[in-house]
Formats: sequence, structure tokens, C-alpha cells
Amino acid sequence: MEIKDTYLSIAERSRGLYKSMGSRFIAFAVPVETEGQIRDCLQALRREYHDARHICVAWRLGHDGARWRASDDGEPSGSAGRQILGRIDAAGLSDVMVAVVRYFGGVKLGIPGLIEAYRSAAADALSAVPKCEKIAALPYRLHFGYAEMPAVMKLLKDMDLKQMNPSFEADCRLDTAVRLARVEAFEQAASSIEGLDWEKRV
Repeated sequence: MEIKDTYLSIAERSRGLYKSMGSRFIAFAVPVETEGQIRDCLQALRREYHDARHICVAWRLGHDGARWRASDDGEPSGSAGRQILGRIDAAGLSDVMVAVVRYFGGVKLGIPGLIEAYRSAAADALSAVPKCEKIAALPYRLHFGYAEMPAVMKLLKDMDLKQMNPSFEADCRLDTAVRLARVEAFEQAASSIEGLDWEKRV
């Protein structure tokens, strides 16, 4: 079975805007890879827009989009976070967070109005931002002696793998990352090199 290891994300931050009945909905789309990055970004937005009524957010992470969250931040249930997430999903994106900052204009919009506002603001932020293809990969650490170096370097070259954090002291060590579709082939080849130990760094 073919393993799908490519997916779409956004290449840079972008901003969108929707206005309705005096309320402003300012949307920010941000490329992210970890929940820590999401927390940092949200904290920065809350500091900058400390006077806003709500900051609603949704995100997806990973090549399969399996990690996600949607928050209404005090808006009626389902009127904000799920609408933002729906725009992310409609665009087929992952490793992305969209936050929508709301400034209340004095007139209640009702749930249909809120749904339209959050959906439109998120769509505006995502509509013009450049998309990029990402490759899902597993990180490995390789341990080997100097005698095994030629075979290890040939393996890396043959599979077009990058060396990262190399250390050539008493023993040799380096990190690399293998795309998911080639993990089985890599592990078979690595196992055939006597004196090479490897570990997944998940």
C-alpha cells in the first residue's frame, strides 16, 4: 500500500478581515508545527489585542491532520472555532493555525451572523496566502564507527538523505530524517550495515 507522506500547508503568515454591524473580525493564519508554537502565537495575540472581546482559534497539525483543536472563546458553541476549522479543512491544509480577533460593535449578530463572520474572516486570511507542499519524515540518529563511515555515507547518498548534527569523535554520530514512504527501505538498508546502530527520535 502506498504511503501518503506529502501534504499542504501555508508558506507564510497572512491576515484577513470581515466587518459586520460595527463588529470587526481580524483573522491571522500562521504556519505552525508544534502546540508550543501555537501557544506562543496565541499569547502574543492576546497581549497585542488585549482589549478584544474574543480571540477564537482553530488549528490542525501533522501530515494526516490528526491533531486539531477548535475554540469558541466564549462565543456561542459551534459559531466560531468549528467555522474556522472548516475553512482550514476546505483548503486541505495542515500545520496551520487560524485565530480570529473580534471587536464587538455594539449590535448582536446572532448565531447565523457569527457563523458567517468567523467563516468569512478565516477564508479571507487563507485565500491569498501562498501554499507549500510539505513532506512528512521520521527523524533518526545513527551511531557507527569509522570503519562503517563509507557504507553509511553511501546509504545517505543513495537515499538522498541529509546529514544533521554530525559528530566525528571516538565514535561517529549523525542525525537524518527519512520521508515516511521510504522508512521501510531505509531500515532494511541500515540493518544490513554491520556496526551501524540507529534509533528513531520521535
